[in-house]
Amino acid sequence: MTKKEIKNKRPSWDEYFIKIAALVSERSTCLRHHVGAIIVKDRRILTTGYNGAPAGTKDCLELGCLRNQLGIPSGERVEICRAIHGEQNAIIQAAKYGQDIQGATMYCTHSPCIICTKMLINAGIKRLVTYVDYADVGGVRDLLKEAEVELIKVDRPGGKIDFLD
Repeated sequence: MTKKEIKNKRPSWDEYFIKIAALVSERSTCLRHHVGAIIVKDRRILTTGYNGAPAGTKDCLELGCLRNQLGIPSGERVEICRAIHGEQNAIIQAAKYGQDIQGATMYCTHSPCIICTKMLINAGIKRLVTYVDYADVGGVRDLLKEAEVELIKVDRPGGKIDFLD
């Protein structure tokens, strides 16, 4: 492969960061959705998060999914889930480690639930990039628009990493 071919295959910043969010999602312990989120500011990754049980507690891989057992549809009754959402974990990590995320971009594999939407608005996230539409319970898109958070939907990243030999 020539240098010109390599340069032409180079991903955009959005493609690059959403692919990293997809990789982060592989750490998820949820049996329904693997969600990964990263917060980026000035093209630097500040924090990452994936959905799973609180640190030091049993997760759904060990206990099973109560929402599945009760037949609860996606996007409903989120309060009974053991998991903290990927977006929430990314915001929590920023608070825990003193990262200023005001004006940052969140890259997340799934569009947020209404609770995460309110959190990212109050955290100062100004741009959200995603590739999976989640159930829009509670008017997520309308709330993002009202809060002037730009919502961008991109193509799902491929699962291939291009290595130079």
